[in-house]
Amino acid sequence: MLPHQDRGRDRPTAQMIHAFEQFNRGEYWEQHETLEAVWRAEPDEAMRNFYKGILQVGVGFHHITRRNYRGAVKVLTRGINYLAPYAPRCMGVDVRRLTEEGTRVLEQARALGPERIGEIKLAELPRVHYEPSP
Repeated sequence: MLPHQDRGRDRPTAQMIHAFEQFNRGEYWEQHETLEAVWRAEPDEAMRNFYKGILQVGVGFHHITRRNYRGAVKVLTRGINYLAPYAPRCMGVDVRRLTEEGTRVLEQARALGPERIGEIKLAELPRVHYEPSP
């Protein structure tokens, strides 16, 4: 059984959707704060790692906006690793797409290096794609 299967929740909560909307608007630090509250309140360790994965991918993008190469590479790597077990989908989130697109950004950052990380087009950073609650 995958870590997210049979948890009785197959769609994001209103608070998660709020965090995803923040993420998708490029409000990466704000999504961190919102998802951290969700993560801390979650009793299920497997689900906590799912939230941490999305949160950390967003923080990695925040580091890119600040041209912090080392922080971006470190946190994006960690976030992608947290999310990998939840692919292809978890709680309505297209995890496979987020991890694949996040990995491409990570590879681009590594190829550009610390001196050129500012060349990453911020408007083209990946989004969280999800199915809202019914």
